[in-house]
Amino acid sequence: MTPTNILFLIAGYFVLLLLISYFTGKNDSNIDFFKAGKKSPWYLVAFGMVGASLSGVTFISVPGWVKASEFSYMQVVFGYFVGYLITAYVLLPIYYKQNVTSIYEYLDSRFGFVSYKVGAISFFISRVLGAAFRLFLVAIVLQQFVFDALDIPFEITVIISVLLIWIYTFRGGIKTIVWTDTLQTLFMLISVGLSIYFILDKLDWTFTEFLASNELSQYNQVLFTDDFFAKNHFIKSFLGGMFVTICMTGLDQDMMQKNLTCSTLKDAQKNMLSFSVVLVAVTFVFMLLGVLLFIYADKNGISLPLMDGKAKSDLLFPQIALNSDLGLGVAITFMLGLIAAAYSSADSALTSLTTSFCVDFLEIEKKPAPQQKKLRKMTHIGMSVLLILVVIAFKHILDTNVIDGLLQVAGYTYGPLLGLFTFGIFTKYQVKDHFVWLVAIIPVILVYTLGKIPPENLGGYNFGYELLPLNGLLTFLGLWLIREKKSA
Repeated sequence: MTPTNILFLIAGYFVLLLLISYFTGKNDSNIDFFKAGKKSPWYLVAFGMVGASLSGVTFISVPGWVKASEFSYMQVVFGYFVGYLITAYVLLPIYYKQNVTSIYEYLDSRFGFVSYKVGAISFFISRVLGAAFRLFLVAIVLQQFVFDALDIPFEITVIISVLLIWIYTFRGGIKTIVWTDTLQTLFMLISVGLSIYFILDKLDWTFTEFLASNELSQYNQVLFTDDFFAKNHFIKSFLGGMFVTICMTGLDQDMMQKNLTCSTLKDAQKNMLSFSVVLVAVTFVFMLLGVLLFIYADKNGISLPLMDGKAKSDLLFPQIALNSDLGLGVAITFMLGLIAAAYSSADSALTSLTTSFCVDFLEIEKKPAPQQKKLRKMTHIGMSVLLILVVIAFKHILDTNVIDGLLQVAGYTYGPLLGLFTFGIFTKYQVKDHFVWLVAIIPVILVYTLGKIPPENLGGYNFGYELLPLNGLLTFLGLWLIREKKSA
């Protein structure tokens, strides 16, 4: 598939998104931008959240991770499922009861101004980095397989990517996102299904024969329980996945903003439960796709693509889809799936960052009505520029598998949110609010330091995703030390 053909495909896809944006953004009000008028059907939100949760990271990085980690990522996914249950029945009732626009308003009413700002800042940093990870992934694929051939530098690729997102979200906001996410999820699932079908056909296998093959048995270990010191031990992965979901969904304005567009708590909970079941199943299918990619690469002598002289497993799927002899069908479905997966998370991230900054930092609801819409639009532009700068920086500093890097960053940035919300929900104490910023910073420094200690200095112990609950626990203990006797 030539770079020109890919560009035409991308252009056609975005024309479709702009049409959706035109019809959903006619009102152009802040209430629609932030809450979609609280009229979103729960099943529409649930289906769209599948694509937003998987994103381009899952679409490319999970299949590329199979060679090194087999199916160990499913241990994390099982933890995700439990995390979604906790989110549905512990956190959502609180948000609906308080009727918040930004979920961090809860911290204001529970503890005070400083706690509120610490929570909002933690989310802001987390979401900027998370969105940048996802955009970086799609940008390097477009750069490697499209824009390098046209002599367009990486920086321009990133600017174009973010500009396209801004164009179709700047009016409708979350109301547009609910509908575009649905379309994007559909494209992504069709893409992975067709990719598996075409690769199996080329290997002359049926799906049943693939499941029974010796080749699959070399990759299919799911549970790792032998070495507790290993990073991928089941307990560490499961608990890490559970807390990642609680934080990156339940304590994340991006994901919760979509849930809060449902008209009732019951609808939001139905959305969360149905979405979580589908997500586990779809992730497993992505792992199977990853195995197929490596089997196909081995049989056809395809090596891992290089980027800046380093082998990148994240680029194996695009390499096979676009440059092998699988045919135009695989190339087209791959590109549609990649674009859909990448932008279904990036567009909602841009919207949630705009919402959080407007509500949590600019206090937009207290501004005169004529200024509110203008302020929201200027903030939307500012968040777009910020994402561009961070994605460009990642090209020069990132040296790990993208999904692994994303989960590692979550361990540092979401810890303060986990500790604050846990203390607020499960204790009756108030805290000395002016010390909360210090309590939030110290655990992050400690956990980061722990994560950098070489395993040989810890008796061979490898820190993994358990750094996130450890960070939350240290924040909780810090809040306990500054608690006040008067109850909430």
